[in-house]
Amino acid sequence: MASLKEVKGRIASVNSTRKITSAMKMVASAKLHRAQSSISNMLPYETKLHAMLTAFLSNEADIRSPYMEVRPVKRVAIVAFSSNSSLCGAYNANVARQLNLMVDGYASQIGKENVLIFAIGKKIAHAAKNEGLNIQDVLLEVADKPSYQGTSDLANKLMKMYADKEIDKVELLYHHFKNTASQILTREDYLPVSLPEPEEAPVDHNWALDYIFEPSKADLLKTLVPQVLGLRMYTALLDSNTSEHAARTMAMQIATDNANDLIQDLTVLYNKSRQQAITNELLDIIGGTMK
Repeated sequence: MASLKEVKGRIASVNSTRKITSAMKMVASAKLHRAQSSISNMLPYETKLHAMLTAFLSNEADIRSPYMEVRPVKRVAIVAFSSNSSLCGAYNANVARQLNLMVDGYASQIGKENVLIFAIGKKIAHAAKNEGLNIQDVLLEVADKPSYQGTSDLANKLMKMYADKEIDKVELLYHHFKNTASQILTREDYLPVSLPEPEEAPVDHNWALDYIFEPSKADLLKTLVPQVLGLRMYTALLDSNTSEHAARTMAMQIATDNANDLIQDLTVLYNKSRQQAITNELLDIIGGTMK
């Protein structure tokens, strides 16, 4: 059995760790609250704008966008979202694992070198580098402080590459925030822009309206599609950022609970050791008296 001094030292050490994890949980929880407000304010706008684009493209068969062109896939771009720091459970590991599966799936068809990686977050950038993947760009600052400008620049770069036929497909890989206890790893097609099938299209009686366009249909499409795609990238970043804070909140809560359980076990062990030491001293005293 460990000595009283050793057990007491372990209790103090675990107690210090508990204070740290508890403080980190409070910080992550506060960040989560702010991130939830951002994503809840953005989603309705992004959803409505996407619905407008879908309705417009569905009703105007003669109007096409270069971002809707479907062609044989020879080069693919994957935008993977992660965090810059750890201590958020399996959040980053899940993204890295799924990214490897995606790359392996494409590698058998077009070759690993034709899968271009755009990493948002230090953790996925390091994971991709360790796997020897073809990293094209790394964004670190926006992973901690989401900004529309940062993701808009990336979206514009990807749209230009797609329009210039440098890439034939773009996918997003990020965590979708469902609630504090659940974040869903999501793989989503970004380019080409696809329309829902008729049976999958949302019920909206305004779809059948005869729209009056100002300016022209072509000018409207030229403006609307990049705006929707830029906003989609930013929404994915907000979703990923919110999921990160939720994952860290849960991880720190679990760590704090484990520390509490360990302190209880060590306290019991300390009391048993102390009781045994007192008993041994009493036996020594009684033995010496009898002599």
